[in-house]
Amino acid sequence: KPCPLCDEAREELEPYKRRFILQEVDITLPENSVWYDKYKYDIPVFHLNGKFLMKHQVDIQKFEDQLMKLELQND
Repeated sequence: KPCPLCDEAREELEPYKRRFILQEVDITLPENSVWYDKYKYDIPVFHLNGKFLMKHQVDIQKFEDQLMKLELQND
C-alpha cells in the first residue's frame, strides 16, 4: 500500500545506503502479523542490527550515532 511516511524515511536514509542494507517489511502481509500487532500505529519503525532504533520518523543524529558505533565494532 502507499506509505508516504515510509517514502519520506527512505529518502532521508538514501545518503547512507552504502553503509547499511535496508530491509523493508510489509507488516500487512499475513506472515508478518507479529510486526503488525506490535507496530500497526507506529509506522515507520526502524531497527538497526536487530535492535529497535526509532519510530514515526528518522532521527538522523540517532541513526548516525548508532551506525557509527556498529561500524567501529566491526572494524
